[in-house]
Amino acid sequence: MYAGTPPWDIGRPQHAFQALADNGELRGRVLDIGCGTGEHALMAAQRGLEATGVDSSPAAIEIAKRKARERGLNVRFLVHNALDLASMGEQFDTVLDSGLFHVFSDEDRAAYVGGLKVATRPGARYFMLCFSDHQPGDFGPRRVSQQEIRQSFREGWRIDSIEMKKLETNLGPEGIIGWLARITREND
Repeated sequence: MYAGTPPWDIGRPQHAFQALADNGELRGRVLDIGCGTGEHALMAAQRGLEATGVDSSPAAIEIAKRKARERGLNVRFLVHNALDLASMGEQFDTVLDSGLFHVFSDEDRAAYVGGLKVATRPGARYFMLCFSDHQPGDFGPRRVSQQEIRQSFREGWRIDSIEMKKLETNLGPEGIIGWLARITREND
């Protein structure tokens, strides 16, 4: 997909995540999971936060590293499987997920959420932007309902809010109907 420009690569942070950063909701060590070409990790680093971006695409990670060098930002970018976060052996205070959760099967979602729990400290915040079941048509990834989000994060997490937000693409200004979920890791 990175031989060209994939639909989700808009060349800047998603507006919903930019607003979170502008409101001071990103803190501590930040993990941008499924980071693509790194715009959200770069945004965190620009605010002085320690940022790591992981993606399974070596091509995307190389682009992200180039952007960091060009912008003079210190960001760590790694080729890594989002379903194996535990193998990183690290914990983060903020996790950003823009368009990753909705690509997983039900079984993989459970593994992903389990890995997130290992990779976050109690009190850590997880911010997810994903396709909503209110998005018409069948183009793109599977749609996600609020109930699916609540079910996936029912153990060890607190759902702070789920609100409808636009998921921006480079396919047109109308974007995709999405959910922005704010979720907090509970104490063990």
